[in-house]
Amino acid sequence: METPLGGGEFAPTRTYLDTSRCGLLPRRTVAAVTALADGLAAGTVGGSGSFEAVDGARRGFARVAGVDPDRVAVGSSVAVHVGLVASSLPAGAEVLFVEGDFGSLITPFAARGDLKARFVPLEDLADAVRPGTALVAFSSVQSADGRVADLAAVREAAAAHGARTLLDATQSAGWLPLDAGAYDYTVTGGFKFLMCPRGASFLTVTEEAQESLVPIHAGWFAAADLDDPYGPAVRLADTARRFDEPPAFLSYHGAEQSLALLGEIGIDAVHAHATALAARFREGLAGLGHPPVPGTSAVVAVPGLGERRPELARAGVAVSARAGNLRAAFHLYNSAADVDRALDVLS
Repeated sequence: METPLGGGEFAPTRTYLDTSRCGLLPRRTVAAVTALADGLAAGTVGGSGSFEAVDGARRGFARVAGVDPDRVAVGSSVAVHVGLVASSLPAGAEVLFVEGDFGSLITPFAARGDLKARFVPLEDLADAVRPGTALVAFSSVQSADGRVADLAAVREAAAAHGARTLLDATQSAGWLPLDAGAYDYTVTGGFKFLMCPRGASFLTVTEEAQESLVPIHAGWFAAADLDDPYGPAVRLADTARRFDEPPAFLSYHGAEQSLALLGEIGIDAVHAHATALAARFREGLAGLGHPPVPGTSAVVAVPGLGERRPELARAGVAVSARAGNLRAAFHLYNSAADVDRALDVLS
């Protein structure tokens, strides 16, 4: 019987299968945010937060992503990170997307108005890369239905045609092993499977890709020397910190703790746990006559069943409805009892 990971760090009051929308916060994360908020209210913090905590979160994400912390930039949202990448492309550049991918990955490119966008089905993505494709921008796991991209095939096709890659790992980082160094850029919202407070997000950039990425929102925090905040920075940081946004300290004090917990448990253990629960749910759905989207993802979608979300909510089961699908997401704090409770309601 699959039991939750994380010990006493979590205290859900209902069957929570909605991590694809927002992850649960560990107790240690809540404590860190509360301590900073109390200090800010009392005037005892001596500033708005700790840069050490921000760098702790940076290191924690680097462990999850399999890269050096110098390759990680912090920010507030995926859309801001994507906008930075979009701004670096020359006019007329072709960007290849997956049909129906999440808007935050697409809209910053579309907003420019001078790029060529091409959309293909997920299963055709690797074959659609062609000479002249400047960038392949795609999610590792589709938000609407949990399908996992053929990551190796897309990387191979992009390399063969000289295209850069931008991977959105928001729906996968935290349960699916990530090798961020294999992509020119990755973007990850921290408030889902990384269980961070919203307002913490991460960008990774290879050394080569840094050369053409312009830090258009560089502020004091992006400077090499943080001791002199006045006037233009004499020199920006040599690391990916040059692409940092000023951090939302409350979010990052919490993110440091959530990412530390993931590091203690290990992504491989989370992957095995979450995908086993998802497989149990898929099997149960099929037995009820509700065939799910096939696959091995920790995110399970059932076409045409999205209208039953309110019924599940009334029964104390939290799921999402996306693009007509009923979407359930399994994470380290879920158990076999959660799977069986959802199936019981659906039966």
